[in-house]
Amino acid sequence: MTMHMHELGADASVDVLIVGGGPAGLVAAERLACRGVGVLLCEEHPTIGDPVHCTGILAAESFEEFNLPRDATLNALASARFVSPSGITVTYSTPSPLATVIDRPAFDRALAERAAGAGAALRTGVRVSSVEVDPSGVRALVGERWVRARLLVLACGANYAFQRRLGLGLPQAYLHTAQRELRATRESELELHFGRGVAPDGFAWAVPVTRGAELSVRVGVMASADVLGCYARMLAHVAQRWGVVDDDAPPRQKLLPLGAIARTYGDRLLVVGDAAGLVKPTTGGGIYYSILSGALAAEIGGDALEHDHLDAATLAAYEQAWRDLLADEFDAQHALRSVASRLSDDDIDELFDLARTDGIMPIVRKTVRFNRHRDLIRALFRHAPARKLLFRSFAL
Repeated sequence: MTMHMHELGADASVDVLIVGGGPAGLVAAERLACRGVGVLLCEEHPTIGDPVHCTGILAAESFEEFNLPRDATLNALASARFVSPSGITVTYSTPSPLATVIDRPAFDRALAERAAGAGAALRTGVRVSSVEVDPSGVRALVGERWVRARLLVLACGANYAFQRRLGLGLPQAYLHTAQRELRATRESELELHFGRGVAPDGFAWAVPVTRGAELSVRVGVMASADVLGCYARMLAHVAQRWGVVDDDAPPRQKLLPLGAIARTYGDRLLVVGDAAGLVKPTTGGGIYYSILSGALAAEIGGDALEHDHLDAATLAAYEQAWRDLLADEFDAQHALRSVASRLSDDDIDELFDLARTDGIMPIVRKTVRFNRHRDLIRALFRHAPARKLLFRSFAL
């Protein structure tokens, strides 16, 4: 399925060079290869899907929308417990699953098999260290050899060295995450914890994972400060309930972008997924947006290659396409994040009290969508008691 750099001849030339072997790059690679485009995808790690930086939750409908591989699905999520700073609990359940936990390495490898099967060349264990873009093409240093391409797709995750060098800008904001999957001896439901002491400007989670008869839990946090301390406190808080078997290994840390870079296209260039900053500002989830942007890049980029119009003005259609689908959603999520970041722990407790007593949960049941939060956010802003609480800090 994957190939190494010694199999790549000197002075190689391809139609498309994709930097990064996550879902965004792999989906773009498969769809472009299906159009007969010559694709070279380079992944710096030795194995596709490893290391894992992601909680691995996908909306149930995403599998049908993008015809995604289902073999990597583990267990469904149909119930969640939300916990306030003082321990107020609100439980939300749905008749059918809202989301699915996936085995992320297996999921990525299944996408890689599809891309390779479509004719894309995948190179693992090799780093693209330099790229040069000019009107005649793209020149990239792949390992120790130069490769020429007609189009470059950056799918390198939350690493913004190329974006900075190419003048594309950086994400508007960042949080830090820390997460581990640990073996568990007791089963529980998805839980989300909020509060300044729990995870400033973010939240903490415990996600149930089932592999046959084996139980595990993914414990993690996203926070603006002290992410390792937040992780340690969250793990200590949930360990007994889940019967966690901890080996004291450190969690895996990741930088999480919270906003798109200034420009996701250029001459002979498209940027997708986390590399473009296309991540939910509310939850930090990025798999769905990665797949969506990878598919759009393949569509727009494939058309541009076919007509040999690879200038920035032509490729701007890619950014317009994702903005048409996501800009309103991002605006709503950023608005909620701006308000929520000003809430004190007492404010959060009050909001939880409202959720239990004042008609917020019916609004949630009516408007909640795993990949689309805009309707729920707008409904909360229209709900008088919630609006008063959420915006109170702006009047102080």
